[in-house]
Amino acid sequence: MFYETAENAHGLRHDPFKAIVAPRPIGWIGTKSAGGRQNLSPYSFFNAVSDTPKLVMFSSSGHKDSVTNIEETGVFTCSLASRHLAERMNASSITVPHGVDEFEIAGLTAVTGRLVDAPYVGEAYAALECRATQILRPVDLDGRESNNWVVFGQVVGIHIGREILTDGMIDMAVARPLGRMGYMDYCDGGSDVFAMTRPKAG
Repeated sequence: MFYETAENAHGLRHDPFKAIVAPRPIGWIGTKSAGGRQNLSPYSFFNAVSDTPKLVMFSSSGHKDSVTNIEETGVFTCSLASRHLAERMNASSITVPHGVDEFEIAGLTAVTGRLVDAPYVGEAYAALECRATQILRPVDLDGRESNNWVVFGQVVGIHIGREILTDGMIDMAVARPLGRMGYMDYCDGGSDVFAMTRPKAG
């Protein structure tokens, strides 16, 4: 089959685009507002951009608290979302009013970074401490800004749990990093594919 995306006439039950661009790493972004309110949100439009310097990016559909907080403070963290934290990562995706702490909702420990004033997930096997380098809105073919904010950050510090290190390397069989597939599906770095429905607010 073939379809033009301008018409979006794929004729399928759900848009297949995100199922084709998969699996996508999950950026579990921790931030703190200028007033000290913590925020934790998973983003499936996330990836490493370069190794020298170490840059990562995530894209927010809509101007959410994560972006606002980074605009205010210039810093964020990214915790590794692994299979053992999948349900709690999903719980942190809930849409809640501004200022509500997703760490508390998901039953996670917020640990303040050593180099940046932003929280990361204490239970995560690894976490990146980042300083924002750019925040931009991508444009379409007509030059119109999309309703997306892309945040780039340079990694200034890395936390790694000893339990995932084997012979001086991260053991992916232990870390089991989550990847977002299409629809409600996830994978864990292996052959295990499972579905989770995003929680609904109150």
